[in-house]
Amino acid sequence: MTIFKEKVSEEYMTTPEVKELLADVEADRAADEERELRYELARAIEHVNRFAVLDPEESRELVAELEELEKVDEKTAFKIADLLPQDRTELRAVFAKERYALDGDELDEVLNVVAKYV
Repeated sequence: MTIFKEKVSEEYMTTPEVKELLADVEADRAADEERELRYELARAIEHVNRFAVLDPEESRELVAELEELEKVDEKTAFKIADLLPQDRTELRAVFAKERYALDGDELDEVLNVVAKYV
């Protein structure tokens, strides 16, 4: 007999938003001496502390501005907001799995939006 888990909902989040949520979890665990941080949770907190550059509000604004661009979908906008690519090569890596490729002007347009927030 196989047990299946049902996915109830799915929501994309930026790294700064996850950092905010994990900070709350960490504070709850610190308040309760009986509960300790599991290894995976500690590593996740370490990761978001290292890579979260923007504030959660700024990252959401960046995602919203990226989604306004023609060739950037929701998933890609969140990935760009997390990685904050600085040049065309880094940005092309984000679009590598897509069925389309952006030309130089479109790449520059995305990079200009990212540059406002970095």
